[in-house]
Amino acid sequence: MANPDTRKPVAGDANHPANHGRLCVKGASLHETTGQEGRLLYPLVRGRKSDWDQALDEVAGAIRNSIETYGPQSVAFYLSGQLLTEDYYVANKLAKGFLRTANVDTNSRLCMSSAVAAHKRAFGADVVPGCYEDLELADLLVLAGSNAAWAHPVLYQRMKAAAQEGRRVVVIDPRRTATSELADLHLALRPGTDTVLFNGLLSWLFDQGGLDEPYIDAHCQAFDEALVSARAAAPDVGSVAEQCDLSREDVETFYRWFASTPRTVTGFSQGVNQSVAGTDKGNAIINCHLATGRVGKPGAGPFSLTGQPNAMGGREVGGLANTLAAHMDYDSPGARSRVAGFWGTSQVADGPGLKAVDMFEAVHRGDIRVIWIMGTNPAVSLPDSARVRVALARCPTVIVSDCVAHTDTSALADILLPAAGWGEKDGTVTNSERRISRQRRFLPLPAEVKPDWWIISAVAGKLGFGGAFDYGKPADIFREHAALSAHENRGERIFNLAGLVNLTDNDYDALEPVQWPVLTGSGVTDSTRLFADGRFVTDNHRARFVAINTVLPEQKTCDDYPMVVNTGRIRDQWHTMTRTANAPRLLAHRSEPFVEIHHHDMARLNLVEGHLARLTLNNEQFVGRVRQSDGQRPGEVFIPIHWNRQFASSGVATVLTESVTDPVSGQPEAKHGRAAIKPFRASWHGRLLVRRERPRRWASDYWCHVPLNHCDSWWVAGRQPITWLDAMNDWLGGTAHVVMSDPAQGCFRAARIVNGQLEAVFMVDKDPARIPDAGWLDDCFSEPTLSESSRRALLAARDVDVEDPGAIICSCFQVGEHQIGAAIAGGVGSVAALGEQLRCGTNCGSCIPELRHLIEASVSERA
Repeated sequence: MANPDTRKPVAGDANHPANHGRLCVKGASLHETTGQEGRLLYPLVRGRKSDWDQALDEVAGAIRNSIETYGPQSVAFYLSGQLLTEDYYVANKLAKGFLRTANVDTNSRLCMSSAVAAHKRAFGADVVPGCYEDLELADLLVLAGSNAAWAHPVLYQRMKAAAQEGRRVVVIDPRRTATSELADLHLALRPGTDTVLFNGLLSWLFDQGGLDEPYIDAHCQAFDEALVSARAAAPDVGSVAEQCDLSREDVETFYRWFASTPRTVTGFSQGVNQSVAGTDKGNAIINCHLATGRVGKPGAGPFSLTGQPNAMGGREVGGLANTLAAHMDYDSPGARSRVAGFWGTSQVADGPGLKAVDMFEAVHRGDIRVIWIMGTNPAVSLPDSARVRVALARCPTVIVSDCVAHTDTSALADILLPAAGWGEKDGTVTNSERRISRQRRFLPLPAEVKPDWWIISAVAGKLGFGGAFDYGKPADIFREHAALSAHENRGERIFNLAGLVNLTDNDYDALEPVQWPVLTGSGVTDSTRLFADGRFVTDNHRARFVAINTVLPEQKTCDDYPMVVNTGRIRDQWHTMTRTANAPRLLAHRSEPFVEIHHHDMARLNLVEGHLARLTLNNEQFVGRVRQSDGQRPGEVFIPIHWNRQFASSGVATVLTESVTDPVSGQPEAKHGRAAIKPFRASWHGRLLVRRERPRRWASDYWCHVPLNHCDSWWVAGRQPITWLDAMNDWLGGTAHVVMSDPAQGCFRAARIVNGQLEAVFMVDKDPARIPDAGWLDDCFSEPTLSESSRRALLAARDVDVEDPGAIICSCFQVGEHQIGAAIAGGVGSVAALGEQLRCGTNCGSCIPELRHLIEASVSERA
């Protein structure tokens, strides 16, 4: 495990228009996640090391045999927003153009597909009309289902820095999150009632004369139908308030602000998308912007905040099962023959294919017999992940391309292919504002590791399609991708890269960030905002209002499962943490799976802060550390999505999410699950630290792996009492040299020292709050010879002469709660002053809401 202090720091590109050089803590920690430890460095075929030629033969043979025996639809590809656009393009071309299977989908289905469907219904294409600057120019910023402070921290800091007199921010979220500190109004609505709120807004705008009727008449269609549905679902403010569980005054305030503020942006993210009615929620928001003429104007428009680095790039090339390529759909007139002719194949898949949840259900029942998974971990990320694991175990051939050797998904693979990691890739990505950026390799490729596009092209060659996949470098693929976007495009497809078709290799290498469409080669575009002229890409060039009916969550609570379960991201982790969990500082803020719950529910259910709780659904369970949060609505809990089976015994959130999807987009519901909850009755809790991982001789009912800078560690807990003096050798890996045992207090501590170096430490207590922080002990593992003072302090687990920093609040600079508290007690009274003294909050800024909360709590306590 690399010590981050020995690595060069990572800096952002100060000239990039999206971030102006700012990085979130994950970006700033990139160098801590790119090492070779844990890498997949060579092909593996059924557990045995292979050379590339044999591995490619195995992949091609499995695909060929399945198609010959069961037909093209027996083969599926499951792609990832971590692929570059060039990788995505080649995969889509091989599958849909030459294998003729439409079963190609992506993990972007889990985060963005409802927004895609809403845009297509309203605008005629998968288009975000605005740009990031609009989030700064808006006089009213509405954030719906978006904890941008944690999920989009750099963009959030741009929003925050743009604060000006008269500007207002409304946050619509059942939880009071870190983003709520920016809010002038927080609408903690009942989960699933977003359509009610925005239907009510549309009705209210009509009643109060707040419509832009000339705009509607000139540029829109189907308004009357949308208004009728809105009135039926939300007839008046009182009804909206009751259905959404909000005060009438707050609903009216939001409606008045929206009506009176021409420059309004509504940013929406996973809280809207990840729903059984996600597409309708998106269209309910868009309806209100169309009704007021606020689309594609500076500081005005609906804005979908994406969840992955290249979700949009994947959609450009047809990475979704219901699209073909270059923003063409299967049912678009002439699209299939146009794409087939361009690719030089007789025909393409007759799709659309199976979307993600349905795809893995087809794997489960045996209809799909070969699945190739690239750069993603569906055994953790898909709903009902226990069933997904069964499906993959049943599948005759599972192929996984990844840079990580050990994931929940790779454990079920028949063929493992070592693919380039993020810093080793060369190509392009597209962000939420349609901006294409060059991803330039900054790390060398390990000897047998290959880019995804190379792997796919090599398999195509083995299958006899080599002439169509004779790419020498990513620039070759990008030019073809750009040419397809322009091919027979007479304006009916707004996605168009005609101006980039003739890029030279040098031009491609030097490509500056550019927003599409790009129609000329001058490098100058007018694509900052789209649809400002009111001309859309529907058949009649009018935007469509969509009639929205209220849809209740399908995962209803009941006596057996009375709690509403909401899942989501945390500040310092990424997706299923296969890489970010290897960076110790990214685990400092939240080191274990947790359950956030209101204090009323804690008292009612006999849950204790800092102890463990178990959530159950059917035969599956999630165990996490209890965190009291009065920003959580009573009767609801929040759990993080990130932990996998490599890092926690029972921390996979998706075992509690059912395979319930939006009927339009196919996106799974992740914000309104259900479960029963009760305390996890542990008779003991512990923390184990060891110099290096070794075969485990210990067992516990609960464990969570937490890598540290100089050692490995685990949180552990068990139901049955243990006689620690008898068991400690199994935990420490040998004889203990320092021991402290107090059975009456339920406390035990022991350490093992080998050749003068600290080898292992184990700390046990019946109260987990009494187990010390491991930071000082971790440093002890770095001592070549343990000092006498360190030996004496081992069982106290801290150097009494050094300040204990407390729980880490600022991950960027490792500033703890005790340090911050001491500074506040010493007279520091603002976030800016804390930053000057301790540096906390001065990098990515995502800890600022917590800093402000600590200051306010101190002021309140003194008062």
